[in-house]
Amino acid sequence: MVGHSHREHVIEVKGLRTQFGDVVIHDGLDLSIRRNEILGVVGGSGTGKSVLMRAIIGLKPPSAGTVKIFGEDFYATSAADQVEIEKRWGVMFQGGALFSSLTVAQNVMAPIREHLKLPHELAADIAAMKISMSGLPPDAGAKYPSELSGGMNKRAGLARAIALDPEIVFLDEPTAGLDPIGAENFDELIVNLKNSLGLTVFMVTHDLDTLHATCDRVAVLAEKKVIAIGTLEEVRRSEHPWIQAYFSGPRGRAALEAKKTDAASAAKKD
Repeated sequence: MVGHSHREHVIEVKGLRTQFGDVVIHDGLDLSIRRNEILGVVGGSGTGKSVLMRAIIGLKPPSAGTVKIFGEDFYATSAADQVEIEKRWGVMFQGGALFSSLTVAQNVMAPIREHLKLPHELAADIAAMKISMSGLPPDAGAKYPSELSGGMNKRAGLARAIALDPEIVFLDEPTAGLDPIGAENFDELIVNLKNSLGLTVFMVTHDLDTLHATCDRVAVLAEKKVIAIGTLEEVRRSEHPWIQAYFSGPRGRAALEAKKTDAASAAKKD
């Protein structure tokens, strides 16, 4: 683990234990996320990356431990207070998870209509703005998810996630299934939104290029807890066998070399 930072922690997970029946996924897991950072969560299959995200956002109550959001113990607060906290985050599930019977605009308007008492015209205007911010063309709002490509569905899912101007955005495998160019464009979009909106981003991913392109820090899940957290350079120095295999294998070396090449090209342009 790297040293403690004085930056504000907007999410603090302590002693988390999650399980399905007798199968324990996490046990004694600790994790803190700082305001206005992109934290990438990685780990092998079955380490519970998505389960951790669901535990934080209230979809998988833990059997032990605490989850503090904005300093509030989420599971110890009232249902009304939980709703108020939920308004301050947005979630993009794998593949976008859009309502297939609704247009893109209606999907983006769904959280607006649920939480805000706004005239339809104003809600529609806000949805159109979020759709534009996600990099979709204006005519995408009138289309149904089945009429969009996989990459456009993900952008629509992101537009819905930022519909309420959240402080935190949770992303579950945002670039999975995208071609390299589409993934690179999506990575750039995430960084731009984080910088322009002051977002804190909790991102589950297995994409090494995405980790290099977007993340301020990386947390590694193994052995039912977080075994390492820090910048990519700090995490790569860990001697844990899985970390070495993941970051120092052929794909990890290729991603690192690509990042070095991009940095060198940017330096020449400057």
